Amino acid sequence: MTHERVSLLEVYKYLPQTNCGKCGEVSCMAFASKLIERKITLDKCTPLKEPKYKEKLNKLIELITPPVKEIIIGVGDKAVKVGGKEVMYRHELTFHNPTAIAIDVSDKMDDEKIIERCKLIESFQVTRIGQQLKLDMVAIRCASQSIERFAEVASLVVKNCSLPIILCSFDPEALREAIEQKIVLERNPLLYAATEKNWKEVGMLAKQYKLPVTIFSPNDLSMMKSLVHTLRRMGVEDLLLDPGFFYEGKGLMDTINNLTMIRRSAIRKGDKDLGYPILMVPAVVWAEENPDPILSSYKEAYFASILLNRYADLLIMHTLEKWALLPVLTLRQAIYTDPIKPVSVEPGLRIIGQPNEKSPVLITTNFALTYYTVESDIESGKISCYLLVLDTGGLSVQSSVAGGQFTAAGVRDLILSSGVESKVKHKKLIIPGLAARLRGDIEDLTKWEVMVGPMDSSEIKSFLEKYWKTP
Repeated sequence: MTHERVSLLEVYKYLPQTNCGKCGEVSCMAFASKLIERKITLDKCTPLKEPKYKEKLNKLIELITPPVKEIIIGVGDKAVKVGGKEVMYRHELTFHNPTAIAIDVSDKMDDEKIIERCKLIESFQVTRIGQQLKLDMVAIRCASQSIERFAEVASLVVKNCSLPIILCSFDPEALREAIEQKIVLERNPLLYAATEKNWKEVGMLAKQYKLPVTIFSPNDLSMMKSLVHTLRRMGVEDLLLDPGFFYEGKGLMDTINNLTMIRRSAIRKGDKDLGYPILMVPAVVWAEENPDPILSSYKEAYFASILLNRYADLLIMHTLEKWALLPVLTLRQAIYTDPIKPVSVEPGLRIIGQPNEKSPVLITTNFALTYYTVESDIESGKISCYLLVLDTGGLSVQSSVAGGQFTAAGVRDLILSSGVESKVKHKKLIIPGLAARLRGDIEDLTKWEVMVGPMDSSEIKSFLEKYWKTP
């Protein structure tokens, strides 16, 4: 059965069609639209909870359930959702549930180093375009092959880190020993992994403790489908798929082909045995003999980016080097933003530093990347000023000037609405160098003197030192 995206009218057909407004929308049609775009959840429609709508509710659930199942790992506000994909490409529909990134911890490490590593993982943070980019999970590896040590480390990690965990061992007894500890089980950990050899034992653990489990079937999709089918018959529904990561020779090409076939089979062909999130382990590059830390971090970041681009829903990595993780986190941020809606900030007046009535007034657009770059350059230059943020629909200076969103009329309206005139005793406005051609029009409409600033915001400090004279 081929999966096709549900239409607006199909969803509307199974709604109460009362336009009661209890969901917060003006009509059932508006609710249907947001439901398809996953901007609202079905439980917001309270009339559907009435017994007479039971059949319609069941049909709606069937219609809107994505072909790639959404799996929750962990508990509470730190829980991670993976999967839930409906389309192959994000221009078809905004991607949801960003790829989770887990960092591994080996049970061969001493306790002090494990605790330190856990703290580093949980505290890792990079600010980009106003968003906090963080790591999501900790993967605990049974590298020692000791059942007792693995359980001990699982407990140690849980006590020192609030992030969701992955228990990594092919030994069912090691997994059992770990999850039979209450504090570990309460975290709803992901089990890694069920294989051709241990599927029965690991499957029974997943069923008994109601835990998500990964199926590991290296480069054998037929075996993977068989294992999925078998575990589903056992009553295990929360599954992730790991088809193995190979990167030497033609291995990388085979890996990418496998990932594409899994996702295409689920979405385009409706194959329920492959309709699960994909887990990949770029950390395997560290398994090479005497790995070079810098080279291995580089290779891991490179491969992680490729896998993220090719449908990986969860990555297990090893490096904690910021320079290696930043490109992966940045790529994830870019993929999981709305491709239709530019990333923007609220327009208006920003007060940076401690400006006074003689401080400069600058203007920029509300495109997030532009705004945060300008703000950062002003703050790093220790400049106190007023910054006007013009609503250009989330477009950059160059694009909005060319497209007619950055206009003299818009600047005039912003000056009036922001109240900046009451904060300074001068009427001087510094515009971006890329908006230089608007200088005359802005002066005519605002009656302010316009100074053309630098092309690059990194030069604002030197520009002000050279040209800004206290009025």
